Amino acid sequence: MNSLKSYLIFPIHFVLQMTNLGLWGMLIFCFGIIRFMIPIKAISRMLLKLMHFFYFTFSVISVGMIKLFNNVNVEIKVDKELSKQEWYLIIANHISYLDIILLIRFCAKYTSPPKFFLKKELIWLPFVGIAAWALDMPFMRRYTQSFVKKNPHLKGKDIETTRQSCAKFIDSPTSVINFVEGTRFSPAKAEARNSPFSHLLRPKAGGIAFTLASMGEQFSSLLDITLAYPENSGHPMRDMLSGEMTHIVIDVSVHPLSDEVIGDYFNNPSFRESFQAWLNELWINKNQRMKEWMKGLKV
Repeated sequence: MNSLKSYLIFPIHFVLQMTNLGLWGMLIFCFGIIRFMIPIKAISRMLLKLMHFFYFTFSVISVGMIKLFNNVNVEIKVDKELSKQEWYLIIANHISYLDIILLIRFCAKYTSPPKFFLKKELIWLPFVGIAAWALDMPFMRRYTQSFVKKNPHLKGKDIETTRQSCAKFIDSPTSVINFVEGTRFSPAKAEARNSPFSHLLRPKAGGIAFTLASMGEQFSSLLDITLAYPENSGHPMRDMLSGEMTHIVIDVSVHPLSDEVIGDYFNNPSFRESFQAWLNELWINKNQRMKEWMKGLKV
């Protein structure tokens, strides 16, 4: 019976979620074009504020539907008070595309508007890509070390792209979100990359270190967000659309930003080593929390 119910819920929920995404994505894109065509700062700020309203409304409706179709407990833990008027650097683990919806909804309630660091390929994702472009989100093209060796003129190009993208939203409080693992977690990826963590991939330090070096003085805090689906870790998106999602955890640790984590990551070996150690320590703690949730324990 439960299986039959899931088959009935999936197409209905999927169509409603895609309609919601398409509606708000196209609205954001259309107003983004107007903003692009009228490069007057006052008008640009007004339009961006309206586009952020569309952006947040999408997440509110999307999460509302998730709760409607699923008997789900959404557990949000924040260890310090947050403000919509502050700049935050957010680092999070990445399990599912569902993470993005949940983080937008979290920011809609607690922080300034979020900007994601996105892979270049996502610009072609229907509705998502054009909306992200209109909202000035950074699209990153990551180059492997072997590729850079063959094409040395591209060395540092991804970092320069980050610098240019961040400059676009320098005038208003923003929460910059980076999935520092670089891709979604899966046991197969963890094994292939020799990850020392049971529920996470190795964090990539370069991008976040550069963001801190470029904009560190603007961020009031770093938010270390741990996302987990303790009872649906295998296929969170499918389970959510099928009405089988039961438990979502969004755990937020607020960390002050000191000079110890702001420095020249690429040219200072000692700083690079200490920064990697700092980030790995965050990941060790994050993995431990996820282990406990998977066992059904509360932290």
